[in-house]
Amino acid sequence: MGISRRNGGFRRALLSAFLAAAGACTIARSGAPPQSKFSISTSSFQPDGDIPARFTCSGDNLSPALAWTEPPSGTQSLALIVDDPDAPGGVFTHWVLYDLAAGARRLPEGIQMKADPEGGRQGSNGFGETGYGGPCPPPGHVHRYYFRLYALDSKFGLPPGASKSALEKAMKGHVLAQAEVMGKFKR
Repeated sequence: MGISRRNGGFRRALLSAFLAAAGACTIARSGAPPQSKFSISTSSFQPDGDIPARFTCSGDNLSPALAWTEPPSGTQSLALIVDDPDAPGGVFTHWVLYDLAAGARRLPEGIQMKADPEGGRQGSNGFGETGYGGPCPPPGHVHRYYFRLYALDSKFGLPPGASKSALEKAMKGHVLAQAEVMGKFKR
């Protein structure tokens, strides 16, 4: 009798576990469909490819055109940080944008310094200016430039010219999704 009780208890536990797992699968499948992946792209250069000179200090120093997909629901604003992790003195900031409208899906080529694109504000870059400062590495090695777009659950109201570190501090705990595209440049 002791054996059959143990087996019966085992069978009940196994059946309960199976039913619980089946119910969890049903709940997961019947929930909202997963959102499409948040991504950023540019028509100005190929992902992981060379950034044309016109977007750098060797050319016209224009900001490249950027476009992105629908951010996750709950997004209240977008922020963009462009930096070079290969700079001799450490990570160098080339562009800081924040409080971009959640409904924005693109930035055109050639955003003017100190302009407020898509309702957002431009922060200070590593050159000590407000706005975009294109790639300008010392001659020699190839440098990578990361364009990182953040979907945020809040607007921060930082003043124009805010630093990358001030933005990152404000963004802490508010990032819903992140997308990036990288380009390379060598002088």
